[in-house]
Amino acid sequence: MNFEGARVHRDADPSAQAKSLAVSVAADLRAAVAARGAASLVVSGGRTPALMFAQLALLPLEWSRVQITLADERWVGFDHPASNERLVRVDLLRDAAAAARLIGMKNEAESPAAGAAAAWAVIGAMPQPFDVVLLGMGDDGHTASLFPGSAELAAGLDRAAAPGCLGVRPSAAPFARLSLNLSALLNSRRICVQISGAGKWQVYERACAAGPEEEMPIRAILRQQQVPVDVYWCPEGSTA
Repeated sequence: MNFEGARVHRDADPSAQAKSLAVSVAADLRAAVAARGAASLVVSGGRTPALMFAQLALLPLEWSRVQITLADERWVGFDHPASNERLVRVDLLRDAAAAARLIGMKNEAESPAAGAAAAWAVIGAMPQPFDVVLLGMGDDGHTASLFPGSAELAAGLDRAAAPGCLGVRPSAAPFARLSLNLSALLNSRRICVQISGAGKWQVYERACAAGPEEEMPIRAILRQQQVPVDVYWCPEGSTA
C-alpha cells in the first residue's frame, strides 16, 4: 500500500523504463520552458539513471533553457569514476542535451561541510520550484545522501530548515558527500523515484510500511503530500 497516493509505473525491463521516464521528464521540461521560459532538473547519480539519461539526451526540447543540478555528490575530483557530475556530463550532456547547463555541487572547499553554503549559493539561484527531481533509493532506504544512522540525518530531514545543501559523512558508504536537504528536494513540482529489480521493490514495500523516517529516509519523500511522487519500477536491472 502506497503512502499519500504515490503513483507506481511498472515497465517490462530497464530499456522500457528508461524510455517512459525520459519521455515524461522531457514533457515536464518542455512545459516549463513554454510556461516560464526556463526549466530546472535535479538528478541523481549511480548506475540506475544511465539508460534514462541516454534516452533523455535524444529528445527534442529547448535544452539551452534547461538547468541541471544534482541531488547529491561525492566529495571526489570531477574526473573520478564515482563523481556524479562526471556521470551527468558523460551520459546526459550529449546529443541534443549538450546545450543544457549543468550546475555542479563539488567546489574547492576543504570539505563538504565547508563547501555546503557555496554549493547552495549557485544551486539556489536556479529556477525554483525545481520542475523535476529525479531520485534513487538505496537498499537501506536512503535517498540523495540522506543516510539512516548518519550524524547529519536529523538536519537533512528537518522540514523547518530552509532549502539548502549539507555535508554528510555516511558510516556505511564510501566518500564524504554533499546532499540537498529535504526542504530543497520538496521545493519541486514533481518527484520521480527510479528503482529496478525485485530487491528494490522489497525495499520500497518496507518503506511504505509503518516506521520512522529516520529508519528509511525515503519515507520522508513518499509520505509527504506537498509534491506529487511517481515511482518508476521494472523487474530487472542494475541497482543504485
